[in-house]
Amino acid sequence: MQHTQQLFLEALKAALKNEQVEWNNKLEAQEWMDLFRMAEVHQILPMIYEAVYRSPAAGQADPQILAPAKAQMVRTVIMQTQKTGEFEPLYRYLRESGICPLVVKGIVCRNIYPNPDYRISGDEDLLIRPEDFRKCHDLLREYGMQTSEQDMDAEELESVYEVPYGKKGSLIYIELHKSLFPPESEAYGDLNRFFANVHEDAIDIRIDGTDIRTMGYTDHLFYLICHSFKHFLHSGFGIRQVCDIILFANEYGDAIDWEKVLRQCREIHADLFAAALFAIGEKYLTFDPEKAHYPKVWQGICVDETDMLMDLLDSGIYGNANMSRKHSSNMTLDAVAADKNGKKAGNTVLKSLFPSAKKLEGRYPYLKKHPILLPIAWTDRILKYRKETVAGGDNAAADSVKIGNQRIELMKKYGIIKK
Repeated sequence: MQHTQQLFLEALKAALKNEQVEWNNKLEAQEWMDLFRMAEVHQILPMIYEAVYRSPAAGQADPQILAPAKAQMVRTVIMQTQKTGEFEPLYRYLRESGICPLVVKGIVCRNIYPNPDYRISGDEDLLIRPEDFRKCHDLLREYGMQTSEQDMDAEELESVYEVPYGKKGSLIYIELHKSLFPPESEAYGDLNRFFANVHEDAIDIRIDGTDIRTMGYTDHLFYLICHSFKHFLHSGFGIRQVCDIILFANEYGDAIDWEKVLRQCREIHADLFAAALFAIGEKYLTFDPEKAHYPKVWQGICVDETDMLMDLLDSGIYGNANMSRKHSSNMTLDAVAADKNGKKAGNTVLKSLFPSAKKLEGRYPYLKKHPILLPIAWTDRILKYRKETVAGGDNAAADSVKIGNQRIELMKKYGIIKK
């Protein structure tokens, strides 16, 4: 493990315990910059800065080195506080109007952190029954929210599995889901079957005086695992998602049906994957098996978490550390889909460049009605890829292929893809 990664994990563990690191030795300017850069990539800078700024090592540092991180931390926390403050009345408005979406991740996860607004959320995810979408959409529009997909007609809005909304002059941003995962995905669209009854089994959690309807504890933990799993199949996920999972388990473990979670993880070949996350949480963070009521059947799973840890530290939030890694997802998703169909992945480079219309419907909704326009979508993707390649020094086709092959081997190690 690199020195920066070690410092990063030490600071994060302290933050999750609402403590300060005890670093007595002086850190060089570059070490501080590397630490804060890594924190930004994983979108946990407020937590990292809060855990280190009163340490003896920080006292020995040039104030100008820490100043940019402090300024960014303050801006980020203020923005998150504003977003939370704007979301709660919006959610109350929906409930008072007869619509009760389930809130997933987001504010529910933030609520279990020592400093909730230090855990950043880019948006709030709402899950609605498909038959309630039109009413919810109309209520959001009446509230002043606008869809990000302005060019989509009513039929297209009904057909997509999620619709994003923002508000002019506001920081609030939500994604309204009709299902938790895109049904058309060959790699993970079938995960939706596990959440068919979440509305019937929903619970209320009171946060800042607002009753938040969300999934039951067992469903929510399994969803957090599946959400990380989905991003792992793409280009990876970051340490923040591990924090969400272990803090949720610590907080609600006594109400979680752990055997059901394991049974479902095994069904999707994610049992070793999930066990590795809990191993990372116990070894490097604050996962407490006793507090979480983590049963022996889970503790008995033998897994080496090291490679998983290195992959997620390299990936950054949602695998966005660099463009080469992002583009490698074309290979990994194809390999997973092929494996699920009992096949081996074919020419992944060609399939990455020229995927089927069904695979591109999420990005190009017009393909649902006009699949004959598929060549136009291919051309647009290739042009965007070339533009990103020219613009970024961290993006090359050869690097994407290399990363993709490495991550396919990682998926084989954790039993996601058959060897």
